[in-house]
Parts: sequence; structure tokens; C-alpha cells
Amino acid sequence: MIDIHNHLLFGIDDGAKTIDESIDILRDMAKFGYKSIILTPHYIKDSNYSSSASENYKRLKILKEALKENNIDLNLYLGNEIYIDDDIINLLLKKEIYPLNGTNFLLIELPISGEYENYEEIFSYLISNGCNVILAHPERYIAFQKDFNKIYELEKLGVYFQSNIDSLIGRYGADAEATIRRLLKEKKISFLATDIHHKKHDYNVWKTAHEIALKYVSEKEFDILTNINPSKLIN
Repeated sequence: MIDIHNHLLFGIDDGAKTIDESIDILRDMAKFGYKSIILTPHYIKDSNYSSSASENYKRLKILKEALKENNIDLNLYLGNEIYIDDDIINLLLKKEIYPLNGTNFLLIELPISGEYENYEEIFSYLISNGCNVILAHPERYIAFQKDFNKIYELEKLGVYFQSNIDSLIGRYGADAEATIRRLLKEKKISFLATDIHHKKHDYNVWKTAHEIALKYVSEKEFDILTNINPSKLIN
């Protein structure tokens, strides 16, 4: 499997705080069956979570060396989870933010509650300028839970959707669980990822989530969401 959304680059955001914590989680993920990980620290402009791409690369290099020293067989790549902002293009040009593994795919987050008024305009502008937009965990946004038509509207624009696998077992509440099940049933999801932050995550729940997912998609389709589509961001 390949994970395209997590917060395991140490000391950057609200995810892993130390390199030891990053190593412990990545070791567990390798045992669980992950082969490649795109690290996606938050980028929220004008906040404490605004580490530049160059700083993130320094930590990525350190973490890669640590994995070798600990005999952990994982391929690591870099990206960002970018909080929606009118200035995304300029942030890309200034190399403040980084697309997934240097591709033209951007992982973008919206406000969980409330709405960013012109997010559709921003997505449309990015797409018209050669970017591919992946919306992080659409099932978690209250506005989308209340109005599924927003999914259809973004789909028409060409937006891709990445859902969190443990939304299927209710980690983010019943509304998020119902929404991801509908997303799967209607074949709207392109990527399933972990969004893992801390050691406290229980990998066993993902086995349960996998079983639930198979009520809505085939095993082959599940592999597309967790391996085939993510591999395109790496290869």
C-alpha cells in the first residue's frame, strides 16, 4: 500500500513531534504492509504550521537516513496538506509549499466547519493553470455532510477526492462515516489514506475499515484507491 496523506514528518505540525515518534510509526506502517509514504505536513499560511519546502526537505533527508539505520524498508516522498488560500500559486512559485512528490497534484484542505467562500473559484483557477486538485477528507467537512451536491459540483470541475480510511469506522463521527460510505458507494473517491498523526492510532481498525469498504467496492477497486492511484503520484 501507499499512503499519500499523513503527518509523520517530525517537529513540523500537529503530527509526530520527534524523529523517534516518526520512526516508531513508520516501522509499524511497514509491518502493516505500506511500501511508500508521501509525507504531507500541514501548510497553513501565517500560522505556526508554515514550514517551507526547503526546511521540510532537510527533515526528510534526516528521516530517510534514520530509516536506513533502523532497517525499515519504506520509500519516503514529500508533499504538503495545504490549507485553502487565495495565494496558492504564488506559494508554489516561492517554494513555500510542495505538491505531492513534485507532481502537479496538490492536496488541499478546507475548513472543517464553516466555508471558504470562493474555494470553487480557487480550485477552478488552479486546474486551469495545470494543477490537479485533490481535496483532503471531504467526508469530514460539515458543509459537505449537509449538502452532497457540493461533491458533484467539485467533481465537474475535475477535483479528485482523498478520504481517510478510518472515517469508515466512525473516528470522525457518524456524519463523516455516513458521508464516506456514500462516497465509496457512488465511486467518488480516488485515494484512501491514513491522515495518521500520532503513535496512538490503532492499525487494527484499518482491517475493520477494509472489511467495511468491501461492502461498497471490490477488492480490485480497493487496491486502486490504496495502491494503483497513489503509485501514479510516485511514478
